[in-house]
Amino acid sequence: MHQSSHARKVRQIAGPRPIRLWRTLRFAVALIAIGLCSCPPLKAQQEVPDWVAAVRRLAELHDWATAMQIINEEGARRPGDIEVREWRARVLTWSGNLEQAEKEWSEVLKAASSDPDNWMGLAALYRREGRLDEALRAIDRALELDPKRADLRTERGRILRGQNEARAARSEFQRALELDPGSAEARAGLQSLREDLKNELRIGQDIDLFNFIGTNHDEWLDLVTRWSSRWTTSFGGSFYQRDGQDAGKFAGSVTRTQPHWGALTVGGAIGHDNGVIPRSEAFFDYDRGWRLSEDGWFRGIELTYGPHWYWYASARILTLTGTTIVYLPREWSWSLGLTGARSSFTGTSADWRPSGISRLKFPLARWSSGALSGNVFFAAGAEDFAEIDQIGSFAAQTYGGGLRFQFTPRQDVSAYGFYQKRTQDRTQTSFGLSYGIHF
Repeated sequence: MHQSSHARKVRQIAGPRPIRLWRTLRFAVALIAIGLCSCPPLKAQQEVPDWVAAVRRLAELHDWATAMQIINEEGARRPGDIEVREWRARVLTWSGNLEQAEKEWSEVLKAASSDPDNWMGLAALYRREGRLDEALRAIDRALELDPKRADLRTERGRILRGQNEARAARSEFQRALELDPGSAEARAGLQSLREDLKNELRIGQDIDLFNFIGTNHDEWLDLVTRWSSRWTTSFGGSFYQRDGQDAGKFAGSVTRTQPHWGALTVGGAIGHDNGVIPRSEAFFDYDRGWRLSEDGWFRGIELTYGPHWYWYASARILTLTGTTIVYLPREWSWSLGLTGARSSFTGTSADWRPSGISRLKFPLARWSSGALSGNVFFAAGAEDFAEIDQIGSFAAQTYGGGLRFQFTPRQDVSAYGFYQKRTQDRTQTSFGLSYGIHF
């Protein structure tokens, strides 16, 4: 009925045509109708479940029994299908059923030995069994088939790491990042090798330019040591040249990190003040973070809070500081810090003053062996009270930023600069540079 109606419309629009043309049109319409009838309805196609996606989701939840049930049901519908056998071998490997997984991979490779995914699956199996030489041969076979795949390089890096070949493993992870700069697995592989770097030695210099006094210079050195996953220490010395006076101090702290509770840092400093820096200091900080989401806008949040006491020759300062850090996608982060400072000078009453700082950090570039990142910040009244010229009854606005250039896993350089406008038409412009060695 539909075909004849369509034909009448054609005749009404186009007018009479030769009989041969009409027969040709009828034949073409018949072929189209047969083709449409032979295709399954679109709605039915959309309702067919994606069994591979379902297996992936169940694997993430470690629901191996349900994942294998789906695979077995799919295998019953498609007996002998190589894709079903590949997924059966993967799930058996992930679930720890290594003996059965090895048999499955053996059968898969008999049918599809030119697929690098299958050789990588066998390599992962051997790695989990501790058969690292066999794993290396399997992954090398996969790389012969496709040498430009980042995931194959990452798997080879894991195998070499298991063989305690740290330098070769690092090279593989770096090559994987060159092929795929966004590879989280390759970056995690590099990070796992950096865990052996327990110490960070950093040296730096700061220069402060004022429009109301002479130039100040600071040189400092810090050593941070992570003794274990729970204990970290920091020791350092600073040397100051302030308005013709020399001063120096030694500072130290210890941090205890407790899973699910956060980190607590306690420390202090003592110095030769010459009237320009505190004679002594004491502080503690509590730090706690929460992971929120891997894919959302807010990936995590971190809160820190702590008091800091400064004892000068003629002043007593107490600061209470709280900072919130929000971790954003693509390694961006934003922080907001608020400080209340209680200043007490000889012969005067105590006075509280607020200050705050907001900072945005962001990546600029990344490559296999390093990265470049930056930050910008704005502060209002954000004195750090480390020197005598930074306390008193004045207000300030500060604009600044910085860069961090990590050119190898063991070395980095950081730089910053800011401009501060104070009341009474006073200004300060500061620059700083530091070099870090990780070992």
